[in-house]
Amino acid sequence: MNHLSSLYEQLLRLPTSLPGPGYFADHAKEVVFSVKGAAALICAAASLQSCSSLPSSSSAPSSQHHDGQHPSELPYYGLSPPFYPTPVANGTSSSRWSSAYQHALALTSQMTLLELQNLTRGFPGPCVGNTGSIDRLSIPPLCFYDGPSGVRGQEFASAFPAGIHLAATWDADLMYRYGQAVGAEYRGKGVNIALGPLAGPLGRVAKGGRNWEGLGSDPYLAGVGMGRIVEGVQGEGVIATAKHFLLNEQEYRRRWGQDAPEGEGHAISANVGDRALREYVWPFMDALRAGAGAVMCGYNRANHSYVCQNSKLLNGVLKTELGFEGFVVTDWDAQMSGVASANAGADMVMPRDGFWGEKLIEAVKNGSVAEERLNDMATRVLAAWLYAGQDDGTYPPVGVAPGGQLPDPIDVQADHADLIREIGAAGTVLVKNVNGTLPLTQPKFLCIYGYDAIVKSTPWENPDRYGGGYDVNRGWTTFNGTLITGGGSGSSTPPYVVSPFEALSHRIRKDRGMLRWDFHSANPSQQYLNADACLVFINAYASEMSDRSALSDAFSDDLVLNIASWCSQTIAIVHSAGIRLVDPWISHPNVTAVLMAGLPGQESGNSLVDILYGDVNPSGRLPYTIAKKESDYGHLLNSSTGQEEGGDPFFPEDNFVEGLHIDYRFFDRHGISPRFEFGFGLSYTTFSYSDLQVYVSIAPGVMEETTMPSLAATRFAEFPDPDTPIIQGGHPDLWETLFVVRCRVENSGDKYEGREVVQLYVGIPASDEEEEDKETPVRQLRGFKRVGPLAPGEDGEAEFELTRRDLSVWDVEMQQWRLRRGKYKIWVGASSRDLRLSETFDI
Repeated sequence: MNHLSSLYEQLLRLPTSLPGPGYFADHAKEVVFSVKGAAALICAAASLQSCSSLPSSSSAPSSQHHDGQHPSELPYYGLSPPFYPTPVANGTSSSRWSSAYQHALALTSQMTLLELQNLTRGFPGPCVGNTGSIDRLSIPPLCFYDGPSGVRGQEFASAFPAGIHLAATWDADLMYRYGQAVGAEYRGKGVNIALGPLAGPLGRVAKGGRNWEGLGSDPYLAGVGMGRIVEGVQGEGVIATAKHFLLNEQEYRRRWGQDAPEGEGHAISANVGDRALREYVWPFMDALRAGAGAVMCGYNRANHSYVCQNSKLLNGVLKTELGFEGFVVTDWDAQMSGVASANAGADMVMPRDGFWGEKLIEAVKNGSVAEERLNDMATRVLAAWLYAGQDDGTYPPVGVAPGGQLPDPIDVQADHADLIREIGAAGTVLVKNVNGTLPLTQPKFLCIYGYDAIVKSTPWENPDRYGGGYDVNRGWTTFNGTLITGGGSGSSTPPYVVSPFEALSHRIRKDRGMLRWDFHSANPSQQYLNADACLVFINAYASEMSDRSALSDAFSDDLVLNIASWCSQTIAIVHSAGIRLVDPWISHPNVTAVLMAGLPGQESGNSLVDILYGDVNPSGRLPYTIAKKESDYGHLLNSSTGQEEGGDPFFPEDNFVEGLHIDYRFFDRHGISPRFEFGFGLSYTTFSYSDLQVYVSIAPGVMEETTMPSLAATRFAEFPDPDTPIIQGGHPDLWETLFVVRCRVENSGDKYEGREVVQLYVGIPASDEEEEDKETPVRQLRGFKRVGPLAPGEDGEAEFELTRRDLSVWDVEMQQWRLRRGKYKIWVGASSRDLRLSETFDI
């Protein structure tokens, strides 16, 4: 036995024979032995009665250090289930995909191994990512570029509002138009693949550094945004990249060695159950259904397997369950292995060759990677290119360059400033308005305070990131200037910025009024007591590479309080890259109005003045919950270090013990009263709700009012039809409309026209086996509609389609979406807690 123990230790110390970190968590069915498998064979060969001394993969005990070597990952083996082989795509999702695949297969059938691998890796070039070309087949290099809110780092390109600001519009049409405009600018610059949109992170961690790039903290809201943006981008012939797949919910230790003790240690492992996993997959389903040609895998681990070599996520969920026809590209330098990532479903590595290049050809020749897998990688890339129609000879040549320095730069701005201004206003959320403080009515004297009111005097520490580069922004809680975007790869490079002070100056000049200002003092002078109002501008910053240290800052809070101590009409404006707590001053009697102004892009000041003066009636709604204090978020406040609960710091992990209960669902589950709930926002007018009706589908496209709710019981099967082929986006039955809900909304005010965001929430019943389902949230968003504009006394209709997916839960045992039998409850209202109408129906 001592001899076997020694041999086992030697097996643990063979890193050079393995493809890379995370291998054991991915390769139960590979030809190459895993260490555990080899150890099991040793036990069997020795006719041992028991091998109970070997670590158990089910309990995942802390790893052991071996004489100064890195600790073993053997205890974490198998926690992410293996799924092999990679499905070979064939274009069955639609006639358009089928045509693209026929053409792509005709091309790849003519290619050598070297030419095939040229399409699976990055090369130096003008873009942030560049594939190889195959000149003899007229296949050009493909250009990848950041980011979700516009072409970053280039001249004469627009800076659109951030994803979180777009989500705050709660307007599917604006989301589509946003995608169109962003796509048009990418196409104009000759970019083939846009690196966006983003729903990973979804916003699980309140202090997450990249939450602002995404589309809110609810999978339904984010899903609508993802789908509509993809539809708009790809309608312009640009390939959209849905990212980051999957569970990339924090910046702290998101990469190997980052923030790790002594610079060594694995990336964070997001440990999530099978049902909760589908919450984070949900928005990607919408992106794929809209035709997304690319998906980016991230840096983190999922259940202790790096996501770019996680066969369960890539082969199992993305390419099998969701029928993905496009290609999976790694985040930049996110590849952690060669053979493992290839066999697990990654199709392209960026920005160079990583573990592939000639080594991938060698792996194909020695049988470690099947030639069919390499063919499938290249075919998927070409099929996405052909699906987008970029082979027709009309696609513009690449018009980007590092630093944006081109002798004849291409102007792609068109009239997008108008849309940016519209979205900027639509995503601004009014959360307090006492006694009609807003809108301003031709004020003659305004005082402007705060560092956020003006453009930063030297914003370009990093020339292609207005929001700050990684080299300078560590530790920032605020941005010393007006905040229009966050920091990192998702930041933007505006051609100009209209600051709030500039826009107010133009407006006050029009009204022949006057301004006084102080942008820097912590306790400004009290000498302007005749002012009609005092506007205080503060912000909250966030960036890729680090999570936020706090959800507020003392300087900004004190600034608001100091001004409110003497100014009876204090209006606080907060530009914020996510959640910003306001309790130190929100109840002050002199703080009479508060606007959460988000990250509105280059037209920031104009959008804000449109709201302040009532040219646009605010209709924005919060895409996340603002708590009264940080501790209200519980364990969802901070990113995990992996050490608080006795974990091994070399293998940090974050256990998603809350399941489906994030953001407002967490607050509902634990009975916590928020300061401002998810979906909340005020208007300058009021709205009344009436006439809630529910219709059931009795045939495709035919609805009948549910005067007999039990009618549905004989109409719908519990599970989707198992004989129906999967298409991109998932099982077709999931998108079938089962119910339609309608209600009337009336502008019940007497002065202002406005828009109302009507929201539909669903309560799914417990299963037959349980009286109470503690895993399913009390209510979940399943529809929204921005209705209007409505004049006083005018009404309009809000209509919502409820699909099978909307009403289903993921059945872990059946591995399918299940439509439970029982009583469903629906609520319609103005927020997740302002619920005006309700109804029930049986299935």
